[in-house]
Parts: sequence; C-alpha cells; structure tokens
Amino acid sequence: MVELESDAQSPLSPPATTANNGATAAANNGIFGGFFQLGRPKLRVTTEYDSDSSAFLHKVSCKLLDNLAKFKLSFQNNSKGEVSDPQVSFTSKYFSLHYDLEESDALLKASFEVVPGLQFRASHGVKAQQGEVAMVADLGSPAYKFELSSVVPSVGMPRATLKFPLGEVSFQEKEEEEEEEHKRTLSVNGILKSYILNGVCTARYHEENLNLRYAYKDEQLTFIPSISLPSNALSCAFKRRCSPSDKLSYWYYFDSNNWSAVYKHTAGKDYKIKAGYDSEVRLGWASLWVGDEDGKAKTAPMKMKVQFMLQVPQDDIKSSVLMFRVKKRWDI
Repeated sequence: MVELESDAQSPLSPPATTANNGATAAANNGIFGGFFQLGRPKLRVTTEYDSDSSAFLHKVSCKLLDNLAKFKLSFQNNSKGEVSDPQVSFTSKYFSLHYDLEESDALLKASFEVVPGLQFRASHGVKAQQGEVAMVADLGSPAYKFELSSVVPSVGMPRATLKFPLGEVSFQEKEEEEEEEHKRTLSVNGILKSYILNGVCTARYHEENLNLRYAYKDEQLTFIPSISLPSNALSCAFKRRCSPSDKLSYWYYFDSNNWSAVYKHTAGKDYKIKAGYDSEVRLGWASLWVGDEDGKAKTAPMKMKVQFMLQVPQDDIKSSVLMFRVKKRWDI
C-alpha cells in the first residue's frame, strides 16, 4: 500500500514544479514587466517664431521611466534653414545634465537629501572646470535654513547664508585690489521684509548699495515708492484697476524725469490688449495677446499663443514696425 501511494503521487510532482515556475514568472513579470512594457513615451513638440529675429526656436521633450526623468532637445534655425544653438538636457529628481553641442560643453548638477533636514547640492561646468557645492540645513523648521556654499576650485572661505521667513542674510569673503595689493574683506548682503500699514516694506542691501521699497496693494490700487542709496535715485509706481478687465499703470523716475505708462484690457484669460509709452526711448507701442501672456502654450486655445506688437517711435513715425510672435505645441 505504501508503494502504491508513492506511485500515485509521483505523476503529480512535475505539474507542481511547473506551477511554481509559473508563479515565479508571474511575480517577475509583475516586477519587471511594467518597466519593459512602458511603451513609447509621449513627445511634446513646441515651435516658436519671432519676426524680430526671423528665427525659429524648436523644443522636443518627453518623460522617461514612468515620469522619473525628462529628456529635452532644443535648437534654433533661421530663414535660410541654418541650425544653431543645439542643446540636449536630461533631468531627474537627483541629477541633471545639460549639453551644448556647439560649444562641446556640459553642465552637471546633482541634489539629494543626506539625512532628513540636510540637503546637498553640486554643479560642475566641464569645459570651464568650475563648479559649486553647497550644504543646506533646516534649523528647527523648513522656514529657517542655513546654507554653506563654495566655488570649486575654492578661492576663499565659503559663503554663509541664513534664510528666515522675513528675508535672508549672507556673508562672503570678497577680494579687493588696492595699490596693486590684494586685500580680502567680509562682504554682507541681505534682504529684509516687514509688514507696515497694510503694505510690505523691503530693504535690500547688495555691494554697499541699499534699496528701500514699500508696496501697498488692495483690490483696486497699488502704490510702490522706492529709493536707492547712496545714489538717492527715487522712483514711484502707481497702478489703478478701473474695472475687472481694465488696468492702468504709471512709473515715474525723479532722478531722470523719465516716465512710462501702460494700459491693459483683458477679455477672459486668453485675450489681452496692452498699449503704452516710454519717455526714455521716446517710443509708443501696442500689443495683442491670444493666450495667457505668462502661461504655457498647452493652456492656450488650440495650444497656440500669438502676440502682435506695433512700435511707433515718436521722432520718426514712418519707421514704425509691426512684429509678431507665434508659439505652437503638439502632443504626439
């Protein structure tokens, strides 16, 4: 009976092995099948033409590895069909490569989190043999950061920057030449913001120049006075929303008596008319936008943005020029 029981079970052994192999294959297919069966990535093709330069700008991009990385090719060509400025880039979350085919130069960038709250960044230009490394640490919360950065190869002490919700302050060693002698001093740059009288006051200090700016804004009015020291250059901006679709802006520079004005009318989010005048260059202009001026082509009607601009010089009206720019996107 024991032998008969053994003989009865032996034919069942090969199917059990086959079943195990099938389960293993199914598991492997679940892990790797999705990677090899992603299919052809969707291409995004964008072409832009500027009548002022008579040049076309083309961009072809696609996302790879289930949106983990992005590949982009861009180049220009003129009316004669001559191609110029070809560039290729590969971008991912932690690494990016930008390559200039004409210059045979590459820019490498890397960024990753060493430990929670500590970020590492690095960039390197292959042809120039120069780059930068930086470490950014959170101080208690992401709103407060301390950054140490240095150029490579190093030429001095690293730059230290403290960032906080109302601004940032940086300290950097600076080299000065005095009577054929090289002297290193400590340079301090920074920006501070404060909320005063329903507006924002901003103080920006850079290379021994101080700019003070106050911005008040409500639903209908924007008022922005600004002064730079020690040049005492004073300017003022005034913007008035006359209606939900109409806005008038005016800038005046007291040190030069130059001024400029712009009137803007919008019809929905896809159509805009602007007209203005600049006294410094003595030029009047008007423009028509089809598609959001600051948006991307994919959100515009038929995925196409168009701008027409007429420029009229005050001193020579006969030399007025009409320019246009077209940007079209295709998803393939």
